[in-house]
Amino acid sequence: MGTIYDRAGGKTDVPHRHEYYTVLFVEKANGKHIVDYKAFPFEELEVHFVSPGQVHQVALSERPNGWVFTFSKDFLVENNIPEGFISNINLFKPFGDTPALKVDRETFDRLLRIVQEMEDCMPRELTYRSRALGALLQLFLIFCNNSLALDAKQLDEENAAVCILRDFKHLVDTRYSEWHRVNHYASEMHITAKHLSQMVKNLTGKSAKEVILDRLLLEAKRLLLHTGLTVKEVAYQIGFDEPLHFSGFFKKKAGRSPSQFREESKFQ
Repeated sequence: MGTIYDRAGGKTDVPHRHEYYTVLFVEKANGKHIVDYKAFPFEELEVHFVSPGQVHQVALSERPNGWVFTFSKDFLVENNIPEGFISNINLFKPFGDTPALKVDRETFDRLLRIVQEMEDCMPRELTYRSRALGALLQLFLIFCNNSLALDAKQLDEENAAVCILRDFKHLVDTRYSEWHRVNHYASEMHITAKHLSQMVKNLTGKSAKEVILDRLLLEAKRLLLHTGLTVKEVAYQIGFDEPLHFSGFFKKKAGRSPSQFREESKFQ
């Protein structure tokens, strides 16, 4: 992180998105990490996780001490790491709140040793380099997962409700612009809308409908701030037949109209 800071001359990067996973492993930093328009102040001994497609920005007031590493979905496939593993550890969240994971010094030192092993495995002449990095990546994420204060049932890969939630989130993230109703997802998953809503509510505290609307709002914000699309074009892009309905939805969820949101965000 310090090297990246030096290369940028200490300047804050612009909000951007990647099509790969990003991990910020922070020992000490002052500033904030903005993920999908929510700011999370940097603190000591923490790990930040950014999913593909999320808009993020690192704003630092001084040179940090930490590490950044990234990996792609192709890397997971090449190293026989199922995407289900990434979903079930509940560290990377494509949408919704993404606060940093706080760890104690013992856990941080353990994670640091893994990162140092990753650095040792970077030379391309190393035999089975990719497999070694894949194994270390899983080990790093497993130790992070063990630091989460989550109900164990949310991490049980054999739990039927967890499987339903994982599949629902994946569907929402890929079909949100086509399907706005809970019954669309329930039908695709071959369960009732009532059962789907109950499972999602039990595990997340949010209704299935809220999850869908949150994803629509997030994409609308991304398009308004990072494309030149008109409000009408944004509405059509995320599946609204009537721009007026989109504007009403956006104002109800965000507290201001799409145009106001776009204009006010220019000065933040």
